[in-house]
Amino acid sequence: MAHYAKVLDRKVIQVIVAEQDFIDNMVDTSPGQWIQTSYNTKGGVHYDPQTGEPSADQSKALRQNFATINSKYNSSADVFYAKQPYPSWTLNETTWTWESPVSYPDDDERYSWNETGQSWDAVE
Repeated sequence: MAHYAKVLDRKVIQVIVAEQDFIDNMVDTSPGQWIQTSYNTKGGVHYDPQTGEPSADQSKALRQNFATINSKYNSSADVFYAKQPYPSWTLNETTWTWESPVSYPDDDERYSWNETGQSWDAVE
């Protein structure tokens, strides 16, 4: 079994779990294209589902990120990426993840992004 995303106009509209044979033999009259995606891939790295650590076998990394509803698909790069979370964030086209203009603090606290102040604010 694998995950497949249905893409229409570069946008993911559905994600399912299915066998490749099901996808190959599906009679689907609705517009869009089914594209395989990997649940355990993020930022171009495949993570071991048991440990959460990067897998020793990176050949399983597929299309940079797991596709989710409303995420985007870039067909020329053959990658999935999330929609932009804030106007100030930029897309890293190596990992295909969004990056804030200010690095997330490197401590054990929790923060939320403040778009107006362009800063990470501590969460109480």
